[in-house]
Amino acid sequence: MSDDVQKTVFAIIAKEAGIDESKVTLDSTLKDLEIPSLDAIQIIFEIEDHFKIQMPDRDPNFDTESVKGLVETVEKLVADKAANPPPPATPPAV
Repeated sequence: MSDDVQKTVFAIIAKEAGIDESKVTLDSTLKDLEIPSLDAIQIIFEIEDHFKIQMPDRDPNFDTESVKGLVETVEKLVADKAANPPPPATPPAV
């Protein structure tokens, strides 16, 4: 597990939920941290924006309820993005 990804996800969760970062652990769930669903959605948006990724919506293969699941999902999506960069934009024909 990448320490950089984990630290960043922890920091985003703490900032958006208004809690101390020391309360966030891999074993935590967003429910354990008493994060309301609207704040959880904002956390997902912040993670997506920071890492320039798109989190899966209701995909049973991804756990976005636990902190560990969020970190693992981000790591997978970041690795996939690095392995498959988007093709360069072609300039419009003149």
